[in-house]
Amino acid sequence: MRVRTFAVVVALTASTSTSLRGQESFRTLSIADAVSESLQHNAALQAQRMNLTIADAAILTAGLRPNPVLSGDADHLDLLGTGFDDTNNAGPPEYGVRIDFPIERGKKRDLRLGVAQLGHDLAAAQLADTVRRLKIDVLVASIDVLEAKAKLALARENLDTLQRLVDLNQRRLTSGAIAPLEAIRSRVAMLQYRGNVRTAELNLTQARLRLLPLLGAKPGDAPIDIDDDLAARPPETPPVLSDLQATARAKRPDVLAARAEQARSQADLRLQLGQAKIDYTVGTEYRRQQGIAGKGNMLGFFVSAPLPIFNRNQGEIARAQADEERTRQSAASVDIDVSTDVASAFREFESSRRLLLEIEQDLLEPARSARAGTTYTYQAGATSLLDVLDAQRAFNDTMDSYYTAQAAYRRAEAKLALVAGDEVTR
Repeated sequence: MRVRTFAVVVALTASTSTSLRGQESFRTLSIADAVSESLQHNAALQAQRMNLTIADAAILTAGLRPNPVLSGDADHLDLLGTGFDDTNNAGPPEYGVRIDFPIERGKKRDLRLGVAQLGHDLAAAQLADTVRRLKIDVLVASIDVLEAKAKLALARENLDTLQRLVDLNQRRLTSGAIAPLEAIRSRVAMLQYRGNVRTAELNLTQARLRLLPLLGAKPGDAPIDIDDDLAARPPETPPVLSDLQATARAKRPDVLAARAEQARSQADLRLQLGQAKIDYTVGTEYRRQQGIAGKGNMLGFFVSAPLPIFNRNQGEIARAQADEERTRQSAASVDIDVSTDVASAFREFESSRRLLLEIEQDLLEPARSARAGTTYTYQAGATSLLDVLDAQRAFNDTMDSYYTAQAAYRRAEAKLALVAGDEVTR
């Protein structure tokens, strides 16, 4: 009765699994396609791109010149009904139009343009760093999908192997060649591997879901699948650490952003020093008098300037000096951190590279041979079921470790590229 119950459970589970797999429908992308799509649709990246538009607007604003000021006046008007005449000799009414032109000193406009342009360079460097990080995030998420798919395929292969073993033992049990306990053991092992299939399916679903936000997918969009090669091809000779560190210091966008921020703060300090210089305002006025004694037209010229007694822009100069020192130290800190980041990522890369090579050279073929040989001898009746299950378990552990090592190497490769500032899209 117990054997029959196991068979029913296996049949129902297999039917459900086949039905679910038949209902799945994915939009398949390669890793390069996924990276390209993320650059077009990722919401965070789109928001970051708006900083360039804002920086362009700041450049436009910085280049604007002060507007002239137009004013008019009417004075000495008989609005109270006094009556301007020869007796009271009041008035005469006066009407004037005046225009004033601010004149900036200290090259303030050029300095504002310099600060705004460096702000644009900073925004561009920050955008490049966001793009770089997004590419790596998509690559790593795609590797997660490929790893989950490889382990799901392994789990299904193992399940098929155990299913054939169960079928063999069922025939042997029917013929009386083995005891019922041995058939039950093979079915229990098969059900354990079926559980592995369920876990692998869940891991694959979660990996696919983690990829969706990076690609800018919206609710209702078709789920994404990655169809690419997980197999890594580690070089026999690793890259040179010092070369990677030099590349990082020269090319990493976050390093360039720190330097651009330092340059912008230096330009802002020059601007604030320029703002301390007083500006002049020159103006001209036309005035007309029109009274009982006659008419008159007059011109006037004016020059005005503030007296820098209290406000000499001391606060902004002090702020800019402190900000310049902050960005200088920040840029120096980034340069120092680069070497450490690259060295750490390089050690991780080298460790995963060696592990992958060792598994390929020392474990894969023996595990395959042991499983095949033990299965063959078991079918011939020359070994026990426990030996077969041990060989199968060893094969499964080896292949699972192999796929984990492949994915770990690809992730380490991506991380090394991240800290070195190189492009990675494969």
